[in-house]
Amino acid sequence: MRIAVVVGNPKPGSRTLGVARAVADELGKALGASSADHLVVDLAEHAGSLFDPASERLAELTAQVAASTLLIAASPTYKASYTGMLKAFFDRYGSGGLTGLVAVPVMTGAGAAHALAAEVHLRPVLVELGATVPARALYVTEAELPELDTSVAKWAAGAIPLLRRALG
Repeated sequence: MRIAVVVGNPKPGSRTLGVARAVADELGKALGASSADHLVVDLAEHAGSLFDPASERLAELTAQVAASTLLIAASPTYKASYTGMLKAFFDRYGSGGLTGLVAVPVMTGAGAAHALAAEVHLRPVLVELGATVPARALYVTEAELPELDTSVAKWAAGAIPLLRRALG
């Protein structure tokens, strides 16, 4: 099993990246994938070529993500939605480009006011690209970051059975 982590935060090494990695690690333990099997795409590291349709590196990354088993798609909340950086990455896929992938939408934000953003905005783009999204999205607030492992474990307890079923 290969877990792909795609993070659309314009800041390299962001807290959102840390949350996404924590989710991947928790799910990996439960589903039998080691962290060595994770593909981590921090889009901040590729910002200069994100809008270059001829970028070989981004073509390679999109292919690797699509060939994964499980996708963790993560973004900070920007203007009540996910970032344009994450959208630009997903726009590189054609219709059905993520078919066969099981996906988990993850968003971070200052407070709970936008807690539904991952469900209302990020889940639909993943489904539109053909991914299966069997569990509810995870939204992590700044106040939850000090106890991140607890927040992720609580969410994962309900998500793992649904993800196992979807992964077959």
